[in-house]
Amino acid sequence: MVVALAANLVIAVAKTVGGLIAQSPALLSEAAHSVADSVNELFLLAALRRSRRPADRRHPFGYGKERFFWSLLAAVGIFVMGGCFSFFQGFEALRNGAEHKLEGYVAGMIVLGVALLAEGTSLARALHQAHRQGGVAEGGLRDPALRTVVAEDGTAVLGVSLALGGMALHMVTGQVVYEAAASLAIGALLVYVAYRLGRDARDRLIGEAADPEAADRIRSLLREQPEIDSVEALFTMKTGLETALIAARVDLVPGLDSEEVEEVAVRIKRAVADAVPEAEQIFLDITDRAAQEARQSPAATGERGGA
Repeated sequence: MVVALAANLVIAVAKTVGGLIAQSPALLSEAAHSVADSVNELFLLAALRRSRRPADRRHPFGYGKERFFWSLLAAVGIFVMGGCFSFFQGFEALRNGAEHKLEGYVAGMIVLGVALLAEGTSLARALHQAHRQGGVAEGGLRDPALRTVVAEDGTAVLGVSLALGGMALHMVTGQVVYEAAASLAIGALLVYVAYRLGRDARDRLIGEAADPEAADRIRSLLREQPEIDSVEALFTMKTGLETALIAARVDLVPGLDSEEVEEVAVRIKRAVADAVPEAEQIFLDITDRAAQEARQSPAATGERGGA
């Protein structure tokens, strides 16, 4: 992570210097893209450190949601520093025009070429890892960390390609509209990335349910227990990137005494934890349907039928 951050910062500085020398809006937009990526990685480092703190009295379920908070800040940073700046560069180029200097543009395109090689290599490694884990179509991108790497590297490759294309067409045709269009496209790309990051962070901060597959496994496991008569309700909530809270309301078969109920609850919790590793907190609301019906019967409540 630290190495990737350092590499991103070096690329950002190189793009900024090249963009200022060449006065290239597309290259400056890509510099803003790299700065936004660097800030995103700084936030991720902070999230990794803070989310590992153990649970305490103020936060009994731990600090796993710190990662979602910092992801939300990263989304705001990408939108402001990357998307808005790129839009500004594109509109300014359309309004005022831009003269390209051959030497500056050649240097800038060399910088972008090196960046494209680095980002493309990283993307190829991530896709290869996803393929080894089952492929993109079959769930290889269910790993949140790998999914983030693929998304960031794919976005970086697309942004650099847009900047290269815009600069090349500007050099060949002398028309700045191509480079302005590249800047606007980079801005739109970053705004979309910020929207997706922000939406995911929002969903998890307000209490997103665990993956449907995990919930189905838990429900099936509970129904398979011989002591459980029915599963009345099942609630799940992600408390971290790889942790979840599980709460279930179940009815037991009649005839179990209090000691048996306690043993059953402990065994069921252990079975759920073994089957679903992300189930960090497990709560069971156990009821006895026969006892409830007995308490609600007319004899128990003192009700009398009509003559």
